[in-house]
Amino acid sequence: MTSVHVWLRLGLILYAAGLSLCAAVDTTCEFYDNSECENQENCNSTSRFVMCKDEQQQEEGKRSHCYALWKNESNVITLVKKGCWLDDNDCYDKSECYEHDEAPEKGMFYCCCEGNLCNQHFDHLPIPQPDRSTAETPRTVPVDNSKELFRSLMYSLFPICGIALVVAVTFYMYKRHKSEHIQCFTRHKTEHVQIPTQDPLPPPPSPLLGLRPLQLLEVKARGRFGAVWKAQLLNEYVAVKIFPLQDKASWLNEQDIFTTQLMKHDNLLQFIAVEKRGDGLEMELWLITAFHERGSLTDYLKGHLLKWSEMCHIAETMARGLAYLHDDVMGRNGEYKPAIAHRDFKSKNVLLKQDLTVVVADFGLAMKFDPGRSCGDTHGQVGTRRYMAPEVLEGAINFNRDAFLRIDMYAFGLVLWEIVSRCSAVDGPVDEYHLLSRYKIILPGSLNFIHVPLPLSPGPVDEYQLPFEEEIGQHPTLEDMQEVVVHKKMRPQFRETWLKHQGLEILCETIEECWDHDAEARLSAGCVEERLGQLSRTVNITTSNTVDITTNQQTPPKESSL
Repeated sequence: MTSVHVWLRLGLILYAAGLSLCAAVDTTCEFYDNSECENQENCNSTSRFVMCKDEQQQEEGKRSHCYALWKNESNVITLVKKGCWLDDNDCYDKSECYEHDEAPEKGMFYCCCEGNLCNQHFDHLPIPQPDRSTAETPRTVPVDNSKELFRSLMYSLFPICGIALVVAVTFYMYKRHKSEHIQCFTRHKTEHVQIPTQDPLPPPPSPLLGLRPLQLLEVKARGRFGAVWKAQLLNEYVAVKIFPLQDKASWLNEQDIFTTQLMKHDNLLQFIAVEKRGDGLEMELWLITAFHERGSLTDYLKGHLLKWSEMCHIAETMARGLAYLHDDVMGRNGEYKPAIAHRDFKSKNVLLKQDLTVVVADFGLAMKFDPGRSCGDTHGQVGTRRYMAPEVLEGAINFNRDAFLRIDMYAFGLVLWEIVSRCSAVDGPVDEYHLLSRYKIILPGSLNFIHVPLPLSPGPVDEYQLPFEEEIGQHPTLEDMQEVVVHKKMRPQFRETWLKHQGLEILCETIEECWDHDAEARLSAGCVEERLGQLSRTVNITTSNTVDITTNQQTPPKESSL
C-alpha cells in the first residue's frame, strides 16, 4: 500500500512537470463573444479557435490560459465570452474549466484553465458544504476518476521517472522563489491584478463588478484623495479612482452625487460602479468611471496651443457641463435632479474627450440643494486655495444655494483665463474702427484711402501658467491668496494682444464678469454657456497683419456679438 502511494505522488509531480513544460508554447483556446450579436436580428455567432500570443508570454515563466464567462438565470445558461487570459496563478495546473463558488456575484460564472481548448467545456461545481441538519438530503458528489488517470500516467512515464523527478523539483523550487518577489496581493479564489513591476507601490486587488476580469494598468494621476488608475475591463478601458480609508467621506459623497437621478450628461463624467477592497485599516475604496486618454485640461494646455475653434469648443462645453450641474432638472417620468455646486472647480478637474469635448469630474466636495433642506453652516473654506473666491478666503459665505453656485463661477472665470492664455488666434479678427480708435488714428476727410499697418501678431504664445502663478508662484499659502485676491483685489492679467482681438476681447469681458469681486454681480453658468455659444457661431476669424480702410463713407463701429 505504501509503494502505491509513492508512485501516486510521483505521477502527480510528473503530471505537473509536463504541464509546466508545455506552458512555454502557444496555447489554443476556444473564442466566443456574444457582443458580436448586439443590435443584430437572427444572429448566429459561433465559437472559433484562437491562439494565445502576447509579448509578455515570451518572458521566462509566463503562461497563457483559457477562460469562460457565462450567466445562469433560473437554470438557463447563457454563454457571454470565451477566450485567452494572461499569466494568472489561480489558473495554474487546472486542466478543466470549473467554477467552484457557491453563488458568484450577479449570477456571473467564471472559470479558467490551462491547456489547449480546455475551455470548450465548462461547468459549475460548487464545493459541497457539510450538512447542518440530518433532515437534509445529502448531495451527490461527482465520482473522482483522478486515481485511474494517475495510474495510467505512472505506467506510461515510468522509464523516465527519475529524470522527470529532478526536473519537477528544480522547477518547483524556482517557481516558489520567483513568486515570493512578484506575486500580487490576492483576495478570494479568482481575483488577481497584474501591476507594472516598475511601480514601487503595493498593488491593490481588482473588483469583480459582475464581469471579470478587471486589470489595473498604470497610474495616470495623483491627488489629495488618492490615485487614478487606467484599467481594462474586458475589452474597454476604464478609470479607477482609489481612495484611502481616511477619505471615505469624499468617496461616499462622490458616489451620492453620481447616483443622483438625471446625472447622465455628455459633459459630466460617466459613472460605472463603486467597490470596497481589503479589510480593516487596509481597506481601499474604489470609484470606477469612464476613461479619457487626453486627461485633464491642465495637462493638455501644458503641451498644446489652441486654435480659435478648439478654444471655443472647450469653453462652451465646459460651461454646458457646469450649467447642467447647477440647474434643477425635471425628467419626463417624474425624475428630479436638484442643483449641485461643485465647490472644487479647476482645470485639473476638467477632463477632455478625444474631440476636446469637456467632461466635468471629481465631485468629492460637491453639494446638492434638495428642496426644503438647509445646506447647513459647516461648509466653509473648502476647495483649492488658488481657485477660492474672495468670500471663501474671507470666511464670509452666505450659506445658501445661489452663493455656492457663484463661488463655482468665480473659479470658472479663472479656468477660462487659462484657456484664453493658450489660444494662438491672437491676430484676427479685427474691428477696424475699434482698433483705429484704440491707436488714435484720425482719418482726414480729404483722403479716399489710407494703408495702416497694425502690430497684430505678438509672437509666440506664453508658456502655460496657473492662475496667479505670475503674481505669487506655484505654492501660495492661504495668507498669500487673501492678500492678493481680497485686499488688493487682483486678478490674473490680460495680455494687451488679447484686447486687440475682437473675439478674445469679448471673452475677457466675460471672464471679468465671472470673477467679479461682488458675488451677486457674477454671471450664471447658463448665461455664460449662451454667450460662448453665440460667440463661437458669430465671430469669423481671419489672419492679417495690415488693415486697408476705405474712407469715402463713414465707418461705424461694429455691434457687439452679444
